[in-house]
Amino acid sequence: MTEPARALRRLNPAELSSPTGFSHAVTATGGRLVFLAGQTALDGDGKIVGDTLPAQFRRALANLLAALRAAGGAPADLARLTVHTTDVAAYRACAPELGRIWRESAGRDYPAMAVIGVVRLWDEAAMVELDGIAVLP
Repeated sequence: MTEPARALRRLNPAELSSPTGFSHAVTATGGRLVFLAGQTALDGDGKIVGDTLPAQFRRALANLLAALRAAGGAPADLARLTVHTTDVAAYRACAPELGRIWRESAGRDYPAMAVIGVVRLWDEAAMVELDGIAVLP
């Protein structure tokens, strides 16, 4: 018996504001769900690296994509991403640079996203944490 083909469809209804760097909705059919744990800018020794939000975002995204690759996935398989940040104003101010980092690392297949402001993260030096859900074929 053959398995059904997996398909992700990104939806951006005309009646909603035009999304920049995210999709309003993503539907998935077929495939296998992968739940990706929150990733910060931890290096291989368990130390936060990067003194700026963009530097930490780059490392956190690299860590998230490494976990996704270990599950057999690729950036285009991401259906949902949540960004937790300790400074929403700084995140907004850095948005163009964060967008460039995203496109360099993950391309232009944007998942449904949310940015959530938090008081602090598990590691006090962390400025950003990313978690997600992917759908693999």
